[in-house]
Amino acid sequence: MFLSDLQSKDIISVKDGRRIGRIVDAEINNQGRIIYLIIEEKKNFKKFMVATEDTKISFDDITKIGEDVILVKL
Repeated sequence: MFLSDLQSKDIISVKDGRRIGRIVDAEINNQGRIIYLIIEEKKNFKKFMVATEDTKISFDDITKIGEDVILVKL
């Protein structure tokens, strides 16, 4: 699976079912393994004009990669 395949999926929290955002980048170690996925948070109208920090999710926090979504425990 390519990173571009993951970028098209929504990130959903297993804890409360909320949509966190989408993957915009990944942090990779020297061995080529993904350490963190960098998530661009979901923007609503109020946050549209405000710059927000991206969220890092550890690759170990992923519980399931589905056809349309990625489930994570935070």
